[in-house]
Amino acid sequence: MIIFFILLIKIFYLQVIEHKHYKALSNKNSIKVIPLPPNRGIIFDRNNKILADNRLSFTLELNRKHKINFDTLAHRFKDIIEITDRDIENYKERVSKYYFFDSSPIKFNLTNIQIAKFISQKYKYPEFIIKQGFVRNYPLGKSSAHLIGYINRININDIKNLKKNDLFVNYRGSTHIGKSGIEKYYEKKIHGISGYKKIEVDANQNLIRTIQTVPAISGENIYLTIDSRLQRIAEKEFDNRKGALVAIDPNNGEILTYVSQPTFDPSLFTNGISQKNWRILNDKIKRPLLDRVILGTYPPGSTLKPFVGLAALHNNVRVPPFSIIDPGLYTMPNGSKTFKDWKKGGHGNVNLIKAIAVSCDTFFYGLGIELGIPKLNKALSVFGFGQKTQIDIGNEKSGLLANENWKKKKHGENWYQGETAITAIGQGYTLVTPIQLAYATAKIANEKVDNIPHLRLKPNNNLLESSDDNPTISRGIIGSFNKKNINLIKLGMNSVTEPGGTASFLGKNSSYKIAAKTGTAQVFGLKKNETYDEKILPEHLKDHALFIAYAPAGAPKLAIAIIIENGGHGGSAAGPIAKKIFDAYLEKNYD
Repeated sequence: MIIFFILLIKIFYLQVIEHKHYKALSNKNSIKVIPLPPNRGIIFDRNNKILADNRLSFTLELNRKHKINFDTLAHRFKDIIEITDRDIENYKERVSKYYFFDSSPIKFNLTNIQIAKFISQKYKYPEFIIKQGFVRNYPLGKSSAHLIGYINRININDIKNLKKNDLFVNYRGSTHIGKSGIEKYYEKKIHGISGYKKIEVDANQNLIRTIQTVPAISGENIYLTIDSRLQRIAEKEFDNRKGALVAIDPNNGEILTYVSQPTFDPSLFTNGISQKNWRILNDKIKRPLLDRVILGTYPPGSTLKPFVGLAALHNNVRVPPFSIIDPGLYTMPNGSKTFKDWKKGGHGNVNLIKAIAVSCDTFFYGLGIELGIPKLNKALSVFGFGQKTQIDIGNEKSGLLANENWKKKKHGENWYQGETAITAIGQGYTLVTPIQLAYATAKIANEKVDNIPHLRLKPNNNLLESSDDNPTISRGIIGSFNKKNINLIKLGMNSVTEPGGTASFLGKNSSYKIAAKTGTAQVFGLKKNETYDEKILPEHLKDHALFIAYAPAGAPKLAIAIIIENGGHGGSAAGPIAKKIFDAYLEKNYD
């Protein structure tokens, strides 16, 4: 009786007092919530050409709870699906990244025949399953890879960031996330909103019924300012050379061409990149993963001279009709050092306009000394040098405008007057990114408005619903510099493509006028009495070629900045590439 009474009390405790607790546990065992990941949004260029989309894919996956003999795996599947040693090796490399999932893929992109064979013999392989899903697809391959970016498997760091920003719940069931470029910057929009399905199962995990379904909402489609036709031409003209090119509309800040060379295939990352491919992409010389547009920093060389000239005019230094007789060298006022001009023997009588046209170093050495580094840097900062442009791709470098304080802090040394002289010709410590150079050129081209460079198209005919991340427009450099002085600099840039200018060949047989500035930046410093001889130098020590331009000069529609690493003279190396881009855009000749 006592034992029976104890059992009754226990039954009462379990069924009445603890009823809610055990009912909840029972529901957990019988009711499952299956996450429904959304499809990523599609990325288009300005002409609705697809840059990134999704395609259906089937994957053979191995249940992580099962132990498998990899030595016999290929033999077991020999009549169904070919499992190579490389597949097994990749699986072992990849499996640690799948710790949030019950299974890990061992073979991607199965064919219909392989799927049919597996299904017919599935009973032999209880540890394997076939999963259906969408895989990211990049139709243009390597083209625009740095711009578009890539996606990869979600890792521990991604999970931490998602939890930190209260986004983890929205990634239930998602396996990939944007890692670079537009894919990363607009991840929140492109990813979409996860859904879920609540189902009831029996003890054997067989489906009994579907209780509730909340469908996933696909990610937002992103339309870019890029013209893939211009992009293709620029990449073709670059060929195998290293460098970057940015073409921007100075009237609205839209970037039409965004080239960083060498490039890479973003699809290599989609399902986890192999160690072999990772080693190739981390080549220390070519550095194909480096987005040179926003992360490459270079001495601006003579492309800085128009901006230095405007700084001088603004501070009433060497204002026309002031001129010098250039003997081909410049000696410091205290006689401590003599700097050579790029042209032996000099350029004769030179004023500011001619100094820009023929790129006279001697004129700008003296200009820099008279102007001084504080005033020079203050003017350069108006054009965005030494600061991020805030382009909507993230991870951007700010370049460098060096001064006395920077050098003292960085090197523990004083600033010398000679460093101001070489800063005025774009050498020394000064560093710029290609996107900064393009942005500054656009400000010269259109002095009335300042449009932040951007890659996402603004709303147009309800093409996009939101505009919260579109850049604002502010007053251009006309608010900082006198219109008359700006016109003098433009006149100098116009003269660059006229007879006697450093890019005069661009003015021949052209239906429109190009305003430009060539530049050549030294990679290393020459010793005393040492002469630069490009013919005997190894490739990595040759000068960088730089070029900035806008056209048509009278009513600019496009501004371009080009940097070719170790390309030599900027006019001859980069000028023809710019002409191809201008011809295509202005004359609608995309062939």
